[in-house]
Amino acid sequence: MTDLPRRQLGRTGLQVTTLGYGSMELRGAPRARDTTEAQAETILNAVLDAGINFIDTSIDYGVSEERIGRYISHRRSEYYLASKCGCLVGAPAIRGQTSPHVYTRENVVAGVEQSLVRMKTDYLDLVQFHISPSRQTLEANGALDAVLELQAAGKVRFIGMSGTLPHLKDHIAMGMFDVFQIPYSAMEREHEVIIATASAAGSGIIIRGGAAKGAPSEGKQSGLQWERWRQAKLDDLLGEMTPMEFILRFTFTNPDLDTTIVGTSNPAHLKANVDVALKGPLPPELYADAKRRLAAAGSAPRPD
Repeated sequence: MTDLPRRQLGRTGLQVTTLGYGSMELRGAPRARDTTEAQAETILNAVLDAGINFIDTSIDYGVSEERIGRYISHRRSEYYLASKCGCLVGAPAIRGQTSPHVYTRENVVAGVEQSLVRMKTDYLDLVQFHISPSRQTLEANGALDAVLELQAAGKVRFIGMSGTLPHLKDHIAMGMFDVFQIPYSAMEREHEVIIATASAAGSGIIIRGGAAKGAPSEGKQSGLQWERWRQAKLDDLLGEMTPMEFILRFTFTNPDLDTTIVGTSNPAHLKANVDVALKGPLPPELYADAKRRLAAAGSAPRPD
């Protein structure tokens, strides 16, 4: 087991590894390429063997929750477990479409209860509202009361929001979310200011998209990320780093972030991510130079 760096997840007090695991890759068909049961068992245990202690999943992620319950529930004391709510319970996954979300008390409770059964656990360390519902939607349909009742019953420890602008401002002002999961990478820094605001308010920060929406790969050198990378001339800063190492370390360097979830079903990719996490943040001067170049290329924080 590696000794991965840890940070405190805001006011929760949870000491989470800076590299977390996002289990969306385990969702299987029809939303993604098929992953066998053997592959799922191997990667989930490899995650824990590597020392990663934060796992993020969702009702929307196909068979991901069932696989977590099937293959690592016996190791429950080794990891913090986060899932989502508001996902419509019983809705079939359709390729190319976002599943419906319903923020009623009944659906939120049913979703959490289903997640507990699927993952063979008595509690979730964190439940997050999915797809950034507005404050009005949350307050109109009993969703907030539902998660507070689940928390009082000991089925949920902390309450979070998987959010984006423009609703994040209202979410922070509500003062009830212990954790925010927010998209962010060197190539997409639009949420950087609001991340700092949420962190300063005492909330933990989980980053998604820190790798998947980051460095261009050899097979895909087109699109927004590639264009920003090219304009910023980031290749000049890499030295011996790979583009993916640079992207991940750029994310880890931000002091407002607590854990960055990266998904894979490939043990070799997992090991590469762990090796990058062990290298820690970028040198300060390189980080500052990269931010200047990225801002000039269009990847800049959006004003709060």
